[in-house]
Amino acid sequence: MAALSKVEIQEKLKKMDGWSHAGKAIHKKYSLKTFPGAIALVNKIAEAAEKASHHPDITINYNLLSVSISTHSEGGVTEKDFALAQEIDRLAASQS
Repeated sequence: MAALSKVEIQEKLKKMDGWSHAGKAIHKKYSLKTFPGAIALVNKIAEAAEKASHHPDITINYNLLSVSISTHSEGGVTEKDFALAQEIDRLAASQS
């Protein structure tokens, strides 16, 4: 799966709330009500990532969860990253 161009990435991001592009990845921050809520979302993301065999970088700062997704083997952002991002958004929406 080839990396997308900057123009393709920007077009796809227009349809996704809160996601941005920087470097070779797409990024989003989620604010949860509590630290256990953030951990619960991370666990759901981990399950989805394992099923997709595609693993995001995740940072937790109390109730703030930062997610970064890139296809390292392609050196940038691919359709696979957008598919995982959409699944993470779905999981986050069901968490609230």
